[in-house]
Amino acid sequence: MEPMVTHILFATDLSHNSTYALRHAAALAQSTGAKIHVLHVNEPLSDDAKVTMEMFIMSEESRKNAIERRHEMVRKVLAERQANFWSKLEGDDAKIKDQVASIEVTDGHPAEVILRRSQELGCDLIVLGAHDHGFSHTFLGTVAKRVLRRSAIPTLIVPHPTEG
Repeated sequence: MEPMVTHILFATDLSHNSTYALRHAAALAQSTGAKIHVLHVNEPLSDDAKVTMEMFIMSEESRKNAIERRHEMVRKVLAERQANFWSKLEGDDAKIKDQVASIEVTDGHPAEVILRRSQELGCDLIVLGAHDHGFSHTFLGTVAKRVLRRSAIPTLIVPHPTEG
């Protein structure tokens, strides 16, 4: 008996490589008929960022507005990247867009939220993009490692494509 894939959680950090990983999630969804759940997790503000925000944005309401503007910016970038990705598909491939069941932007620690949402959504596969080298590679590589270690379902880490 073959394992069934009915719900795929595609977790994106909005990097260019995440679009490459979305291609893999979309191809898997197309071949299995699975629904795709798109998730972006905003990392919590660092203590330094919170102190800076409190110093320059005096009222609690203004701070909440600043955080909401951050969410709106992320939602806008996510919507633009998704629209760009789906607009490049033609014919039957373009129908994969109909398999996107949800698009969510939330706050939290990325690995924890990815794992929790995969359970809550009843996903049977998680797809993440690996990262380019540099500072973000260390942190986001840690997210991928944490998800891999703790996930109860298969997890696909899509490597960054090599130039050439």
